[in-house]
Amino acid sequence: MTCSGEIDQARRRLAALLLGTPLAGTLHAAPNVKAAAAAPDDGGAGGDFTGRWVHAYAAYGAPKYGPGFTHFDYVQPRAPVGGTIRLRNPDRRSSFDKYNPWTTRGNAPAGVLIWMVEGLCHLSQDEPMAMYGLLAEALFVEPDLSAVTFRLREAARFSNGDPVLAEDVRHSFEMLASKGASPAYQTAVAGIARVLVRDARTVRFEFKEKSRDQVFNAGTLPVFSRKWGQAADWVPGQPVKPFDQIVTELPIASGPYVIDKIDMPRRIEFKRNPQYWGRDLPVRRGHFNFERVVYRNYQDNEVAFEAFKAGEFDLYKEYSSRAWVRKHKGVKWADQRILKESLDTGFGQQLQSYQLNLRSPKFQDVRVREALGYTYDFDTLNKTGVFTRASSVFNNSEFAAQGTPGPGELKLLEPFRAELPPRVFGPAFVAPSTANNPKGLRQNLLKARELFEQAGCKLGTDGKLRLPSGEPLVVEYMVPRTANIVDWQRNLKKLGVELNERLVDFALYRRRLEQYDFDMVVIVEGRFTLPAAADQAAIYGSKSADEEGNSNFRGVKSRAVDAMIDAMNRATTLEQLRDAARALDRIVMWNFWQIPDLWAAREPISFWNKFGRPDKQPPYFQADTLINGFVEWAPWPLWTWWDQSLPLKAA
Repeated sequence: MTCSGEIDQARRRLAALLLGTPLAGTLHAAPNVKAAAAAPDDGGAGGDFTGRWVHAYAAYGAPKYGPGFTHFDYVQPRAPVGGTIRLRNPDRRSSFDKYNPWTTRGNAPAGVLIWMVEGLCHLSQDEPMAMYGLLAEALFVEPDLSAVTFRLREAARFSNGDPVLAEDVRHSFEMLASKGASPAYQTAVAGIARVLVRDARTVRFEFKEKSRDQVFNAGTLPVFSRKWGQAADWVPGQPVKPFDQIVTELPIASGPYVIDKIDMPRRIEFKRNPQYWGRDLPVRRGHFNFERVVYRNYQDNEVAFEAFKAGEFDLYKEYSSRAWVRKHKGVKWADQRILKESLDTGFGQQLQSYQLNLRSPKFQDVRVREALGYTYDFDTLNKTGVFTRASSVFNNSEFAAQGTPGPGELKLLEPFRAELPPRVFGPAFVAPSTANNPKGLRQNLLKARELFEQAGCKLGTDGKLRLPSGEPLVVEYMVPRTANIVDWQRNLKKLGVELNERLVDFALYRRRLEQYDFDMVVIVEGRFTLPAAADQAAIYGSKSADEEGNSNFRGVKSRAVDAMIDAMNRATTLEQLRDAARALDRIVMWNFWQIPDLWAAREPISFWNKFGRPDKQPPYFQADTLINGFVEWAPWPLWTWWDQSLPLKAA
C-alpha cells in the first residue's frame, strides 16, 4: 500500500490555514496600537496575549516560551555549523525550470521555500499553534482578532543586504494575492482584507474574518524583497513586473541560505549565507547547521532508492508500507551505516482518501458512493500493519467525532437536519472492515450489491452494472504512478463495476487536478495541531468548488458544511472548536464523498549514520522537505541535525 497523493499534499499545504482578497493602503492612524506601543511584554500574565505588544502568540492560552527564552527545547544550541547534507526531490517533481515557488506554470526546486524564505513569525514545534517573532520583534493582536500589527527587527536583512521593511511585507502580500500567483495562494490570503504600512518597520494586517487563523496567516506570510525580479534600474514607486513573469530570477529573501550552484533541471546547491542576519536569534539558535545543502532530482523511486543505498544522498523518507518492511534492510542497515527509524509525531491526521468527483452524474447518489466504499478491502492490503484505517476528517486527535453528537454539536447541526443524512445524528462513522472475519469481504460485497440495487442500478446481461440512466458504472482512477488496485478491481468486477487505472505523467496529473478533470484520485490532506477553518474551507467550502486550481477536489457544495467551517472560524475556546470540527467530521464522513484510506502518526525514514541529533524530539515536525505552504511545520531532522564529525561549540 502506498501513501500516495504527494502532489496534493503539496497543494493542500498551499491553502492550509489561509484565506482572502487584498486591499493595500497606508495606515495613517492606529491609536489603539500607538497607545500600546510602550506596554511591556510580561510573558503572558493572565494568559491574554492580545491588546499589547508581545514576543509570541498562541492560538489558545500562553506560549510555552517567555520573552527571555534563549532557544527551543528540541534543538542543540551548541550544534556546530559545517559539512553538507545531500537530499533528493521529496515529491513527484523530477526537474525544475523556475525559481518562483508561488506561481502556477512550471516547477520550482523543492529547497527554495525551506532554506531561503522566512515569515514575520516562526512556528514552534513542541506546542500546538504558537508563533514567535522572526522578522518581527513584536506583534500586537487586537482583542477582537480584527487585525494584527508587526514591528520589524532593525537587523532583518535580505540576501542582497537590504533591510526588510514594511513595504516589502505589503509587496509580498500583493504579489501572492495577485492573478499572477497560483490560485491556491490567492485563496490562501483571501481572509486578509488589507495590509497597511504605518512606518518603515511597522505593518498592520486587517482581516475580513475575525479569527485566530488569520493572525497566523499574517504571521507566517512569506516575505521577499520588492526588488526581486525587477530591472537593475528599478526604484520604489515604479510599476513592478507581474508576479507570473518572475521566473528564473534568483529569489531575494531573508533566509539563512542562498543558491550557489545550479544544474537545471536536475541539481541545485544552497550555501549558508555568512551574513545571515538571524543566526543568533532564539528562534534560530541550533537551526541550519549545514554549510551546504545539495538537491538532486530523480525521476524514478526505484532509481532513487538504489542511489540512496549507494550514498548519493543522506535521508530517505518512505511512503510505501510494503517497501518500508521489505526494502529498508540489508548489510548497511545491519552494520548501522544506515539507520532506520519511525519518528513519532503528535500531529492530527486529516484524510488520505480516494476522492470521488461529485461533478460527475455517476456519483450523485449517496448509495452508489457508499457501495463503492464497501468494495475497498483495506485490511487485506494493509498486511504490514504500518497504517491505520481512516474513519475521520481529523484522525489521531480529539477533534474526531466520537459516539453520538454532544449538545454543542447538536446545536450546530440541528438547523440543517432536513438536508443531512440521518446517520449524522447517530454514532460516529466507522469505515467498513474485514479484519478478524474470514467472511468479512463477502459480507461487505453483499452490502454493496444491496446499496447498488437500492440506488436503481441493475446488472445487465453483459455482466455490467448499469446506473438508472442505463450507463455502465465505470470508474477511472487517475494516478501519477502505477498503483496496486488489482484486488479492488477484482472485488468490483464481481458486482459488475469496472475500475480502470489511468496513469498520467506529473504535469498532466497536476493540470487535470486543477481543472477537476477526473473520476477518482487519491488525496493526502495533511496534518495539523489544531484544525484550521481556512484549511477546511479550501477542501470542502462551496466557494472553492467552482474555482479551478483550488483544493475542493470532491466538488462539495453544502450549506451545512459551510456553517460548520464558519463555526470553526468563530470559535473562541477549544471546546467550541472541538464541537464544530466534530460536527463537520460527521457531515463529511456520512455523506461518503470519499472512500477513506489510511493515516500514520509516524515519519518512516532511513538515513546515513552521519548526523548528530538533539536529545529531545518535538511532536510537531516533518521528516522531509515537502514545504509548499505559508503555515507549515519545519523538517526537524534537516533544520536541527548536524554533521557528527564536527565537535560541539563551547558552552
